[in-house]
Amino acid sequence: MRRRFFVEHFTDGGAVLAGEGAHHLGRVLRAEPGQMYELSDGRSVYTSKIVRVTRDAVEFALVERVAARAPRLAATLLLAIVKFERFEWALEKATELGAEAITPLAAERSERALIGAAPKRAERWNRILLESAQQARCLRPPVLRPLASPADALRSSDATIKVLLSERSQAPGLREVLQGELNTQSRASGEPARHALAIGPEGGWTEAEFAAAAAAGFREASLGGNILRTETAVVAGLAAAHLYFDE
Repeated sequence: MRRRFFVEHFTDGGAVLAGEGAHHLGRVLRAEPGQMYELSDGRSVYTSKIVRVTRDAVEFALVERVAARAPRLAATLLLAIVKFERFEWALEKATELGAEAITPLAAERSERALIGAAPKRAERWNRILLESAQQARCLRPPVLRPLASPADALRSSDATIKVLLSERSQAPGLREVLQGELNTQSRASGEPARHALAIGPEGGWTEAEFAAAAAAGFREASLGGNILRTETAVVAGLAAAHLYFDE
């Protein structure tokens, strides 16, 4: 299976890979003219042949268009800041599970030092998303949105399926919530289901954050009786959404 790289655009039967991708392909993988890779511009994918390798770029000729399956689920992850090692693991797995956008949240119970340092990690996080998307052969990497408060991120969501994972005992199970959404969503248009999944810090959401979620149309849902780490909830929540909406 050929490796996939992302390019800005296709032009006149060709494409140019620049930046870190070109460095990795040209210097690390020691690419040579004639080798074949897959390229995606975020809308379509082509098998492509290297025609020239320079210090700063790799030039390709497009060979054949590759069928790219349109996603049935457009998932946005609203993810509270936790310790960066675990947060970055969650970014990687969310990408593999097809998240289209990720908004880091400055939750009330997130550590203040981590929130203060988060904007400086954006470049690293974008690199993680890019590399994970290439490895998973996604059509495009997820969009990393700016750090936001939960209230602002919840209020601005335009998703039609809005779920906030909750540890409260009265929260219904995620299966029940997703099944109810599946029964009410119209799929006749062929458009992907637009899903927003909000996951809090390990200290949980505050009452004010629960209230903001309810006001924004988010439904609380539980992943069971065990208390999960934030990154575990990311995998479980997105995988469950795919089970129901990405048929």
